[in-house]
Amino acid sequence: MGSLKYKGYSGTVEYSEEDNCLFGKVIGMSKNVITYEGKTVEELKTDFVAGIDLYLESCQEQGIKPQKPYSGSLNIRIPSEVHSQLALRAQMTGRSINAIIKDLLTNRLNQLNA
Repeated sequence: MGSLKYKGYSGTVEYSEEDNCLFGKVIGMSKNVITYEGKTVEELKTDFVAGIDLYLESCQEQGIKPQKPYSGSLNIRIPSEVHSQLALRAQMTGRSINAIIKDLLTNRLNQLNA
């Protein structure tokens, strides 16, 4: 499955054999749904961009703040031993637990995407 990116938003790319078209939706939007479609990849990209632009314009006209796909805040549950190791590493390096987790996740995701 592919993905599209525009103005900080990401969307899926899927194929409907029944309709013989490409379609998708913006991911990470819990309150709003932005969908798009096209017969070609270019049409799909154009509709994706238009959908996001329309959403942002609509928010501006209504005076509301657009929903971001992901807030950047994540609450995870980990074993206490892992939490303890993170806290110790943070104290030893003079960094925050959050900074260490961010680096670990970024490095691992980069490895997976390589």
